[in-house]
Amino acid sequence: MLFTVRKIVTVVEEIEHDFGPPPAVPARKGAIAAVVTNPYVGRYVDDLSPASEELKALGERLGNLLIGHLGGDRTVIDGYGKGTIVGSAGEIEHGAMWHIPGGAGMRAALGKGTSIVPSTKKVAGVGARLDVPITHLEWSYVGSHYDAIEVGVPDGPRPDEMVVILAMACGGRVHARLAGGFTLADRGKPGVPA
Repeated sequence: MLFTVRKIVTVVEEIEHDFGPPPAVPARKGAIAAVVTNPYVGRYVDDLSPASEELKALGERLGNLLIGHLGGDRTVIDGYGKGTIVGSAGEIEHGAMWHIPGGAGMRAALGKGTSIVPSTKKVAGVGARLDVPITHLEWSYVGSHYDAIEVGVPDGPRPDEMVVILAMACGGRVHARLAGGFTLADRGKPGVPA
């Protein structure tokens, strides 16, 4: 086993309003962060691919946990994202290891998701926070779902750890009214980005 989980931290936001009228259903978004050992710290490793299967399994595990924290109904989740905070003894490429397997694991947990899973990463010290981007899981151009959630773990990552993060949303921004923004119904129309 390459990665040992030290702790899992979950945050869920329920947005009742944002200086506008209360919506019929509050918007919800959440993130789950696992603090894991980084087996590649302190040396350059040319091939990081042995991490893929284990990280994909972790992504599916975390995805299922987050779905539960968001109410358990996969059908209402329509946004997602991911990110990594690499401890100071690691390198930025260690954070990139999470991108493909973490996204694949989350899609497996959701049973859906065709658009790219937006992501971000950085190398930082204990207590660092990361703005994890969120977009619509079927089409990244849905303007109502351009969002983010801030995530951090007070005692992580230690220098030889990473914090791997998944984010999901039920609905877009609570008062989305982006001028010129696309909706899911616009996908495939002439002149609209694929």
